[in-house]
Amino acid sequence: MATICVCCGASTGSGPQFEAVAIELGASIAAAGHDLVYGGGRVGLMGAVADAALGTGGRVVGFMPQALVDREVAHLGLTELVVTDSMHTRKAAMSDRADGFIAMPGGYGTLDEVLEILTWNQIGTIAKPVAFLDVDGYFDSLFRFFDEAVDAGLIMPAHRAMAQRAGTVDAAIALACGPAPFSPSKWTDPTVR
Repeated sequence: MATICVCCGASTGSGPQFEAVAIELGASIAAAGHDLVYGGGRVGLMGAVADAALGTGGRVVGFMPQALVDREVAHLGLTELVVTDSMHTRKAAMSDRADGFIAMPGGYGTLDEVLEILTWNQIGTIAKPVAFLDVDGYFDSLFRFFDEAVDAGLIMPAHRAMAQRAGTVDAAIALACGPAPFSPSKWTDPTVR
């Protein structure tokens, strides 16, 4: 079984659909026998996905910097809570523990986490699948940006393909458990120039 890292918001959003999908995702990850890794929060979509996985008998590991633990937003009912010294070490620790990634709707923190994972894939630091679980077209504008960056010659098509989009929980889990992305080097691979 895989360990899946879910990146998502510390808020629930403006409609019930985001939380409903977070609950479905957490329960489905656990029901399939996978472990869940996430940012360690008890609030928002983060709390919903963790509680659903725990409620289905899953193993849930949270990673949170001490500064956020001090603000009392840590989920204290997890299988394991890893306290880090910074956001930087939190992201690296989550990446080390995970086999694949699913991004749900969220804000700056969610984008920071998932775009760093894509960057690490792009430069060959890691080779792990990344799926964006789209809810009601939330990621439409982000994927337009990715496509426009390819058109502008700033993202290679092979690197653009690393950001995979899923319309259902099952599809997102399948992508996150799938093969590692291909990452040609734009500096050393003459076939990609």
